[in-house]
Amino acid sequence: MTYLVDTHCHLIFEDFKEDLHDVINNAYKSGVKGMVVISTQEKEFNPIISLTNKYQNLFCSIGIHPHSVKDHKNFSEKTLLKFTENINVIGVGETGLDYYYENSDKDIQKALFKKHINVSRETQLPIIIHTRDADLDTISILKEEQEKGAFPGVIHCFTAGPELAKSAIELGLFISLSGIVTFKNANSLRETIKNIPIDKILVETDSPYLSPEPLRGKRNEPANVVHTAKYLANFYDMNTDEFFKKTTNNFLNLFKKAKLENA
Repeated sequence: MTYLVDTHCHLIFEDFKEDLHDVINNAYKSGVKGMVVISTQEKEFNPIISLTNKYQNLFCSIGIHPHSVKDHKNFSEKTLLKFTENINVIGVGETGLDYYYENSDKDIQKALFKKHINVSRETQLPIIIHTRDADLDTISILKEEQEKGAFPGVIHCFTAGPELAKSAIELGLFISLSGIVTFKNANSLRETIKNIPIDKILVETDSPYLSPEPLRGKRNEPANVVHTAKYLANFYDMNTDEFFKKTTNNFLNLFKKAKLENA
């Protein structure tokens, strides 16, 4: 059997408080053998690491979401570096720029984004990038920072335009696709991603959000990444097992610290 990895989920959110164990086991039974639990603020770091210690092939990231930047103005790179030493911490983020809601000052968002990039560059752990309505600034920062030294990374839950997609690929970054790609009104996204190299594609749920068709409107969970992956296999005109295997290999090529056991 070919397995999948949900490369981005938020399993410590309140949405999973009552049935988290069942949610994780449901993922395993559905063929999702690996999950990356993403942090959004400092108070989540220790609980996320504790969770990953309890389950096989559960990994995590450490970082501050742009929505939470206003509460982490003095957040230090040293804190990030300390947590990246944990065996289950395989990425830095999610971090980036969100100008759609603008819950935090843009300049503070940029400054903290660059701190995360510095840690990614130093550790060579992939940076997990959130970007919304901020394509030009995201491109500018990524290009400027790559000139200082290379770092791996992924644009998570990609919904941006073709210019960011092109720049990301040129910079060696990966593109992660969520259930949004299955939505009926996502034609522009599908047009943007149709020519992205398959060896740069990852799949994710961003659960508990963004359930793919035919589950839209319900709570999302890691098992549902199977729906998105099957949709994308058809979209890219690939055999389903081949696409599953390819995206899992892509995950391992990017998140080199991750080791999938018994998968």
